[in-house]
Amino acid sequence: MCTNGVNTGQFTMMMEQIDDQLALQRRWTHKLAHTAGDAGFAKTDERLHAIQELLDEARALIADAKDALEEDAENGSGVTVSLV
Repeated sequence: MCTNGVNTGQFTMMMEQIDDQLALQRRWTHKLAHTAGDAGFAKTDERLHAIQELLDEARALIADAKDALEEDAENGSGVTVSLV
């Protein structure tokens, strides 16, 4: 469905792809953090865990953006194009 010239379904799918990529990067960051910690690299472990937290925050913001898109689409200018 398009609202105000934006295909909201496709837009949502693209945000989901970003979220999937962030989830993958978080998983790898987590693995690297534990590898560094197990090797005694405390500062590296600490920094990687900080990155992991930032990736969690980014994923939460993506979820918020998807909710906001839904709300914005509902409150759009009233111009909606649907395939029939």
